[in-house]
Amino acid sequence: MQIQVETDNNIEGRQDLQAHVESVILDAVDRFADQVTHVEAHLGDVNSSAKSGSDDMRCMFEARVAGHKPIAVTHFAENLHMAIDGAADKLQAALETQLGKQTDRQRRAQGTGELSADIVRAQDE
Repeated sequence: MQIQVETDNNIEGRQDLQAHVESVILDAVDRFADQVTHVEAHLGDVNSSAKSGSDDMRCMFEARVAGHKPIAVTHFAENLHMAIDGAADKLQAALETQLGKQTDRQRRAQGTGELSADIVRAQDE
């Protein structure tokens, strides 16, 4: 899986930040790592570094999933680490929703009534 981190001009400490973002993303997509091929992280300061306030920092993750449309989530927070953690939680939930449903459908389709019928037949004999 490839992870790409993009920041705007108002973000400092890019090397340390990149390592942090990569570890957060890896933790968030851990369960679906074999299906996620690429994740882009876009980090930015909404109001520029001259102003501050609540929900000033933005983190957007876009995950490319094999055989599916990309999944994009965005989170705003008062600092960058909170924005990254919030976006990671949203990404994990979005992957769970999309890929978890697919896994559930596949699991249900495999065992549709066959086991029940075999048990009934065995009991009748």
